[in-house]
Amino acid sequence: MTTYEFTCPGCGQRGPVDGDVRNATVEYGCPVCGTEVSREHFLVH
Repeated sequence: MTTYEFTCPGCGQRGPVDGDVRNATVEYGCPVCGTEVSREHFLVH
């Protein structure tokens, strides 16, 4: 499974996530602050 490094543009939260979490974060926003994010905020780790 692919792992991504997420960085929130709003609060700066960073951390590794899997594909399911990546998809949910793009759909619902940052789990910490709710800022909208796009796939560009995830780098393949």
